[in-house]
Amino acid sequence: MNWIILLLQGINLKILVLEPYYGGSHKTFLDGLQAHVPVDFILMTLPAGRWKWRMRLAAPFFADKIKALCKDIMFDAVFCSSFVDVATLRSLLPTPLSQLPFYTYFHENQFAYPTRKEDERDLHFGLTNLTTVMASDRVAFSSRYNMQTFMTGVEQILRMCPDMKFAGVLEKINDKASIIHPGIDFSQIDTAVQSRQKGTEIPVIVWNHRWEHDKNPKCFFETIFALEANGSDFRLIILGQSFRKIPVIFAAALDKLRHKILHCGFVESRDEYARLLALGNIVVSTAKHEFYGISVIEAVRAGCIPVLPNSLSYPELFPAQYLYANGDLPSKLTAILSDPGKIDELQTKVLTDRFSWLTLKERYFDWFSDPRLSS
Repeated sequence: MNWIILLLQGINLKILVLEPYYGGSHKTFLDGLQAHVPVDFILMTLPAGRWKWRMRLAAPFFADKIKALCKDIMFDAVFCSSFVDVATLRSLLPTPLSQLPFYTYFHENQFAYPTRKEDERDLHFGLTNLTTVMASDRVAFSSRYNMQTFMTGVEQILRMCPDMKFAGVLEKINDKASIIHPGIDFSQIDTAVQSRQKGTEIPVIVWNHRWEHDKNPKCFFETIFALEANGSDFRLIILGQSFRKIPVIFAAALDKLRHKILHCGFVESRDEYARLLALGNIVVSTAKHEFYGISVIEAVRAGCIPVLPNSLSYPELFPAQYLYANGDLPSKLTAILSDPGKIDELQTKVLTDRFSWLTLKERYFDWFSDPRLSS
């Protein structure tokens, strides 16, 4: 294995990390990468926000910073998130900086990222993703679904191009692309499970997603309304980050379901988040869009039975028994509520260990290994 050989040889890879959107899952990913992968990462970041400006101008902004930094230090490679326009960045860097290996990680892609209206989609951001892949030496996607939607988007947009043909572009992308899940640190969740107090016998349903339209909270709460009307007994834990524009269904749901709710709202503390997950019996997703699914994986690790759409990234994450077809969510939840239980600790590890940093760190090290040493 490349990583063992390099470590035994005392070779410490030094990688410059460029992240113009250092917040949320992007920050959590880089924090985990630094904590678990034995590489010397040097971060150059901008705060999360104004993503369109980041994609347009992060490359020239970072180019000037890199040239100044490299007067004192040199790197083995450059690692970018997909918010960096790698083609522009490499064109602005002098030799030998432009000739370093460039790696790009796609948490998401702009061909499939959700918009409120289809006519709001700016195809130029997808084209920036495409030229970024072309200009990168290696790319990785967070899931097979992420990569497949990217490839479909590339195929569609090149078909729209009026008089330029790009023979073999999909094959070239395939040759340099990998699927590597973002690692998850389960330590706090495992601690919360071990210290969990015996609670009420009434089953607890967890919904722990962003409070935005693409997570389809309307479908979730309307299903919950129907379950209550039919006499099902349960409690609710509502987690996830909210933003300035909150879907209107939340106001109605919080009023109508107040007597069912054990907790509602975002929690800053990772320990408290883990404690709340450990109180749950069932985790539900009604997402219309999901590139990966960290929140669901975390809830399953805490012992929740997943109830997930049979679409998006979910079929590659969990067995078919945890998936529901379109329209089947009420019957699926009703059946589970009649005999909820929890997934035992052994089964949670069977379902989630492959997503942990302890499992994935080796994969990342091999991916980052200097091509000259791994050839």
